[in-house]
Amino acid sequence: MVKILIIDSQLLLIKEIKYAFEHEEYKIDKVCNSQEALGKNYSDYDIIIIDSEIGKKDGFQLCKEIRNISSVPIIMITPQGEDYKKIMALEIGADDCLSKPVNILELKARIKVILRRIQKIEDVGVSSEFKVGNFEINTLGRKVMYKKEYINLTGKEFDLLLFLITNPGEVFDREYLLQKIWGYEYYGDLRTVDVHIRRLREKIEMNSSSPRYILTKWGKGYYFKKS
Repeated sequence: MVKILIIDSQLLLIKEIKYAFEHEEYKIDKVCNSQEALGKNYSDYDIIIIDSEIGKKDGFQLCKEIRNISSVPIIMITPQGEDYKKIMALEIGADDCLSKPVNILELKARIKVILRRIQKIEDVGVSSEFKVGNFEINTLGRKVMYKKEYINLTGKEFDLLLFLITNPGEVFDREYLLQKIWGYEYYGDLRTVDVHIRRLREKIEMNSSSPRYILTKWGKGYYFKKS
């Protein structure tokens, strides 16, 4: 049973999401404010959907607080025409973003992409546990250690690092990475990749402004360089 938590004060949207999944094995829980949300055990859920405009405590702050204690995939819903809020959501750890008014079919497609990523390890031609330099990767547990210390990555950050680290030296442009990592024709701009690359660098590099592992080939894309 797939469990989804919706944190949104718009009861109509919650009703539409429930209707979209009513014939599938999904359990939808809902809360209408951030105070109720903070009482939840996030590890009980496969996906969390958060409206950025949730009330007294905005959804961005709530997303940040959840991300500090959990790597559960998060989809943020942001106002239409305010792209900077999408970037903000990605910066603080959301895996994906949608603009209002929400297209339920698009939301459903994105949820299913995330669930496929969770439920099936992509065949990358490596064992479930392997080492690359100072990195230790566990694909089943979706964990990364660097010099024996765990790195807290979101789902998309893990997928992006796994893809780059298993294709060392190969340069991939942002369009390709969007299609490969997000798994569908992404309805956002290419800055989504840049944001995730920047967050990865902040987590795995000693100096994110002078990276050692995830490098940029100007005008071409990004690649992983073995130490």
